[in-house]
Amino acid sequence: MSPTSPASPLDDVELRPGRPPVLRAATPGDAPGWAAGHREALRAVVAEHGCVLVRGLGLRDVPGARAVFERLSTGLMTEREAFAPRQAYADGVYSSAQWPPNQPMCMHHELSYTLEVPGLMLFACLTAPDEGGATGVADAATVLEQLPTELTDRFEREGWLLTRSYNDEIGSSVGEAFGTDDRAAVERYCRANAIAYDWRPDGTLRTRQRRSAVTRHPVTGRRCWFNQIAFLNEWTLAPEVRDYLIEVYGADGLPFNTRFGGGDPIGEDVVQLLNKVYEANTAREPWQAGDLMLVDNIRTAHSREPYAGPRDVLVAMADPVRPSASSPTFEETAR
Repeated sequence: MSPTSPASPLDDVELRPGRPPVLRAATPGDAPGWAAGHREALRAVVAEHGCVLVRGLGLRDVPGARAVFERLSTGLMTEREAFAPRQAYADGVYSSAQWPPNQPMCMHHELSYTLEVPGLMLFACLTAPDEGGATGVADAATVLEQLPTELTDRFEREGWLLTRSYNDEIGSSVGEAFGTDDRAAVERYCRANAIAYDWRPDGTLRTRQRRSAVTRHPVTGRRCWFNQIAFLNEWTLAPEVRDYLIEVYGADGLPFNTRFGGGDPIGEDVVQLLNKVYEANTAREPWQAGDLMLVDNIRTAHSREPYAGPRDVLVAMADPVRPSASSPTFEETAR
């Protein structure tokens, strides 16, 4: 940059250990205009660091947040196969997943069990909680490097298996997950997306899908630990929640669970190890009302910490991509 060139606000990105990159943006009240003017520079920060928290935009409502989301993305996505219900506020703009405030949402990559995933996640905090509730982030390439080679080798060979049992009480219902209650439409979606399905005698749906655990970033080519193996596993649930669900639905009827790709159970020790490595690499910053956060969904896992008080964080999934896997995506054909 020459001595006469105007300083870019992105030159002031704060980089501190244990925190995501933070940019303080002074705007005259035109957050969408600011976002449009800094779109490429912001995306460059995300490409370099995996995420960025923008503070000072003063986001206050759904229309304003959606306008910013649209200007920073190449297209907002409609969510399918959600693991928990969300409220849809506008096309492509959702509430955070409905998850008990006192329970953490452990590290995961959004919709990493689908064939087409968001390349970019966008978050806007309209109301910050009284305490807790941060959206933590962790670098997926670093996590992969720090996991035992024998474990990651097995997951690369076999992939991972997600099992789901849909009901109207826990997790997403069929209609919420697939956007329809029509059986024929659900079956068409499953066949098109390599999902084995089984309608139970009581009319409920169970599904199985194998996916790759490791993928390469579409731009950098770096190998990333990309999945929801730990988050959707039974051993990540609080013990009392797990015991209750097994008592009500049975061990094979949990709303969701994960296994090795060959079908073997994943032990509690493996899940604890995964979450321990995630925690060792987590960066976090408490939300403030008006904040915006951009997250590269392939390179960077994210979480939601327990919180107290009202918390209103909008979510958008954008820039759909089909991950290039290091091991193939498997089509589960067993019924």
